[in-house]
Amino acid sequence: MPLELYLDLHSRPCRSVFLFAKKNDIPFEFKFVDLASGQHYGEDFGNVSVVRKVPVLKDGDFILTESVAILKYMAEKFSASVSDNWYPADLQERARVNEYLAWQHSAMRAHGSKVYWFRAILPIITGAEVPKEKMDSAMEDLTQSLKVFEEKFLQDKPFIVGDQISLADIVAIVEVMQPFGTGLDVFESRPKLSAWKDRVKKEIGEALFDEAHNSLMNVANLPQTFEKNGMLEFLKPRIQKMFN
Repeated sequence: MPLELYLDLHSRPCRSVFLFAKKNDIPFEFKFVDLASGQHYGEDFGNVSVVRKVPVLKDGDFILTESVAILKYMAEKFSASVSDNWYPADLQERARVNEYLAWQHSAMRAHGSKVYWFRAILPIITGAEVPKEKMDSAMEDLTQSLKVFEEKFLQDKPFIVGDQISLADIVAIVEVMQPFGTGLDVFESRPKLSAWKDRVKKEIGEALFDEAHNSLMNVANLPQTFEKNGMLEFLKPRIQKMFN
């Protein structure tokens, strides 16, 4: 039986799971969960996961949430066919992957996500631009995360762990692409970051990379989607509480 993966490719964690599974020919059934319509708040998805977030992996009766846990599970379950570079058996190389995966939650993901929401989502919901001081602060945090990524994790290596791509690179690239999807060119004036992105894209395959990011690059369609599905009024109080 193939895995069931509950995904919406607007989500960075979902893209990392999708890219890894597709790249490594892991058999799975794509279960689309439409975040823009609030499908994750519905009863059907609630029966799959009380967390009500994507991605979710279902392997028979076994259900797993959290993208990092899902990536590691797939790498280990399909270790006979997934090459070792993705989640290395070598203790120190695996530790480098885990180090990045542990760091990124409160840094790259948090800061890239905030810039994305400030630039793409909040103006749709509130009808106004985010105040300049809040945007400047969010941009400063993102800039610092990108600086640490280049200086600490990437350094002068082709990929985070060394000469080969790993889970860390897949998780990193989807996070870096999130603010890029709003029209913010995070690669401008960052040649090291840009060259790394090109290497990751080549390793994944350009067609697969573009397939995974197609919905993100069409973020301009979100206002119509929210309006059509009645999500604006639903989200307003939640978003205002989150960012006030």
